[in-house]
Amino acid sequence: MTALWHSTILLFGILIGSFLNVCIYRIPRGASVAFPPSHCTKCNHPLKIRDIIPMISYIILQGKCRYCGETISPQYPLIEVLNGLFYVFLFNIFSFSFLFISYAILISLLIVVTWIDLRHQVIPDEVMIFGFIFSLFLHLFHEARFIFNHGIPGFFIGGGVLLLIALLTNGAMGGGDIKLMAMLGFWLGWKNIILIIFFSFFIGAVVSVTLILTKTKRRKDYIPFGPFIALATVTTVFWGESMVKWYFHAF
Repeated sequence: MTALWHSTILLFGILIGSFLNVCIYRIPRGASVAFPPSHCTKCNHPLKIRDIIPMISYIILQGKCRYCGETISPQYPLIEVLNGLFYVFLFNIFSFSFLFISYAILISLLIVVTWIDLRHQVIPDEVMIFGFIFSLFLHLFHEARFIFNHGIPGFFIGGGVLLLIALLTNGAMGGGDIKLMAMLGFWLGWKNIILIIFFSFFIGAVVSVTLILTKTKRRKDYIPFGPFIALATVTTVFWGESMVKWYFHAF
């Protein structure tokens, strides 16, 4: 039974991952994620169902478009598998619960944010608005008092800290990063957002220094902060509580 559940969750995550690819491509271009139907990004030929079966079509077509022969980005199967694996990991920890649903949707959202920020250096307002509205309905459905006790304080702490940094550094922190941190604070609460702030700057510092030392980036080069926030959020979701317990037990 466990294997059946894992297979089902993995398949569902892969299917959602296929839709995430649509969002990653279309949202920065201002296009609808629903219409028109899927098409090749190189030749614009409409794709049939047999061309867009997650993972399977990519393997059968050997990573090339059936109609023009151009290479299909490996991003597509990567996003599908990544999202599916995240869903399975979440299911192992939280089983089928409110937290599983909440975190699964949040991580899918963060995958979209990460890829768009890496490619276009922007975090779309549409994604942030969806995050706020969806988290609001989640809290109203599950536990409305979370909004006032944790969500609103988390919103102001998350957004406020990054806004203060942006003001003190003449805009070193982008508006999208501020909105993302505020949205995460509202979604996850003030306790979690404190961890996310810490982890995001720690991860950002380690990665940035590594990129500079390896001469992959220069000191003045722009490095998107959104992916660090996303990675910090995933770290908090999976290991945040355990880390806090370990810290207070050790010290």
